[in-house]
Amino acid sequence: MRISTVSRHAREGIKNVGRNGWMTFASMSSIAVSLFILGVFMLLALNVNKLADQLDSQVQISVYMQVDTQKAKEDEIERSIKRIPEVKTVTFVSKEEGLQRFRESMGEEGKDALEGYENENNPLPDAFEIEVFDPQKVGYVAKQIEALNVTDPEKTISKVKYGKDTIEKLFRITNAVRNIGIFIVLGLAIMAMFLISTTIKMTIIARRREISIMKLVGATNNFIRWPFFIEGAIIGFGGSLLSAIALLFGYSQLVNNTSATVGLYMIEFASMSDVRLMVGGTIVALGTLLGVWGSTISVRRYLKV
Repeated sequence: MRISTVSRHAREGIKNVGRNGWMTFASMSSIAVSLFILGVFMLLALNVNKLADQLDSQVQISVYMQVDTQKAKEDEIERSIKRIPEVKTVTFVSKEEGLQRFRESMGEEGKDALEGYENENNPLPDAFEIEVFDPQKVGYVAKQIEALNVTDPEKTISKVKYGKDTIEKLFRITNAVRNIGIFIVLGLAIMAMFLISTTIKMTIIARRREISIMKLVGATNNFIRWPFFIEGAIIGFGGSLLSAIALLFGYSQLVNNTSATVGLYMIEFASMSDVRLMVGGTIVALGTLLGVWGSTISVRRYLKV
């Protein structure tokens, strides 16, 4: 296609947007509202996944040694744990540090109750805190660590703890939340597609006589189609851009006004960079494609004169 022809189609498409002011406004508004609702659920799904990832990342295994275990033996156990491929980090927690944490967790009331348990009177054992690369494999890694006692005549490891029942319940909940979020977003995307295509179809139906006249005077199908494609792309882009701007502005205000409050509960919002790319970019691209797709489907019927 020649550059002059492309330029002509672009001019016609832009003129049509301005010429059909109310229909253009109605189409853009419909697209903006539909994609805004979709974007709200995308933001919700994105932040729910962020929260699920945060919860997953906090899963760890605690390995407690026998109280009288020698330092050399603890080093040997640490090396054995680090050799497990799924293990990400191994942190040694001395019994002194463990007692300090215990005292802090009990607050003011625990100061008197724990008086006199320092140094040799400390009843707590040394321990290791283990993080794994894949939180879903925490149970498997715990069994691997427990297996180290099988070949150890001293049975150095006293207990391996990772909250089995709680962790398994957590994984079921986070997986369910992710799946439900994906299902809702896909459902709303399909609904938005049909609503937007119907709106653009109404725009073209209102101009069916114009299409029929162009066809009767000898205009080719492509000559008729291209201005409508460009018009659909402009309407889709305009409506989706309005939706994306509203979503990003509203989300930034929400984050700025509530991040300090939710931060107290160790909850983080999805970053603005992720939201711009995954929500803003997706909404604009989807709106533009839907505008072109709606025009393509709708104008086809009136080319058969």
